[in-house]
Amino acid sequence: MLFSEFVVVVWPDHAGWFLLAEAALTAGTLLAVLHYKREPMSAIAWSLLVLLIPFLGAFLFLVFGYQTVRRRLRRRQARSKAYREFARTKADSAGVPATVEVLAKLGSHGDGFPVSGGNAVTLYRDGNPAFDAMLDAIGRAQHHVHVQSFIVRSDETGRRFVEALCACARRGVEVRFLVDSVGSYALPYRVLRRVRAAGGKAATFLPLSNPLRWNLRNHRKILVADGRVGFCGGLNIADEYLSKSPKFGHWRDTHFRLEGPAVEGLQHTFLDDWYFATHEAVKGGAYTPAHPATPGSVLAQVVASGPDNDYKALRDTYVAAVLRARERVWIASPYFVPDAGLRDALILAARSGVDVRYLGLSKPDKWLPFLAARFYWEDMLAAGVKVYQYRRGMMHSKFVLMDREWASVGSANTDNRSLLLNFECNCQFFDAGVVRELEAAFLADLGDSLLLRAEAYAKRPRVVRLAENAARLFSPIL
Repeated sequence: MLFSEFVVVVWPDHAGWFLLAEAALTAGTLLAVLHYKREPMSAIAWSLLVLLIPFLGAFLFLVFGYQTVRRRLRRRQARSKAYREFARTKADSAGVPATVEVLAKLGSHGDGFPVSGGNAVTLYRDGNPAFDAMLDAIGRAQHHVHVQSFIVRSDETGRRFVEALCACARRGVEVRFLVDSVGSYALPYRVLRRVRAAGGKAATFLPLSNPLRWNLRNHRKILVADGRVGFCGGLNIADEYLSKSPKFGHWRDTHFRLEGPAVEGLQHTFLDDWYFATHEAVKGGAYTPAHPATPGSVLAQVVASGPDNDYKALRDTYVAAVLRARERVWIASPYFVPDAGLRDALILAARSGVDVRYLGLSKPDKWLPFLAARFYWEDMLAAGVKVYQYRRGMMHSKFVLMDREWASVGSANTDNRSLLLNFECNCQFFDAGVVRELEAAFLADLGDSLLLRAEAYAKRPRVVRLAENAARLFSPIL
């Protein structure tokens, strides 16, 4: 009996093992929280969640807490260094106004791309002409076509696009097709097999087999044909982006076609992602050809940002642009959940007399970020920011305009997910003509929008306020 009692005391039963596992998991997760979370408030919040909700708190941190991706850095940095040095030898940043020169420096900080002159830009405010232009570029390609998209569906639009890639590959053109595994989770695997069967290559970015990376997505939309023509912006490859969705009706988006030296930035951004997803190092002069003539006169700079880099280029250029504005800051974005720094910059600008306008959604496609955004609208309105809700359909454009001389257009929203968590790609334009065209589109959109009044907005129902307050707790991952 004494021996049995001794065994019971020193050898835990099932409940004892459960408690030991909980303690070990909690301790390990707390160490990870302290290691990865630099912001004190974030570290405290995650620590409390892990302590107060056993197992679930650790699981949530596993899925949502990691905000960095460590690529195979030595090989990637060696490739990136060679790319950047090649790009800088061709860069011509002369002509960048002194008032926005700091934005060019922030965009090229670290391993970023320089400003280049001599570019031609075509802006699209509707999905159909942009889609037709991309199909035309694919049809004309002679050497290679590189495509990456966050969302690809197997609907009519997706089938047309994939068939164009397959036809291109059957002509002997190199085709590389990269999709995000979460954004395109509903895409049947047979679609990628079709591209491969036609002679192309296809891959998924950050597969779901690793839960540490579920929260870190590739939100970029890039197409490069023969290294000479590039496309980027907000358009994914699906019916709704061509206004064919009964749910959303008209789809308002902003995409652009780029020709000139700046295409190299889009090319290298794609090739870095492709290398990470497939370990295929694609290089050679055919992928970064010299342009025989100057296509245009626009100064442009590709700015890529993501969780593989501690420096958040897009977030910092946005904050700097807002703080340097003297006349106006106009923002179009479906999702508006800025971090404290960007939020404070917008409020400060509005209070100092800058014309700050934000154009967002009226009919949301995702309720959680929409409710979280509404929580922050109240502070914006109180500071004098003009908030508009687009009512014609789905407003999916993503751009920031500052003082008639600078614009940033691309895949990034003004939320924590785009500026801190996702892989994103924008292009900065230091050109009054491009800015004027975007301003005209912005003003036209305001004609289809509702201007919120601070007094009326303050009277919204308490249940709505409660929902907004609850939603904003998820702001760090929205």
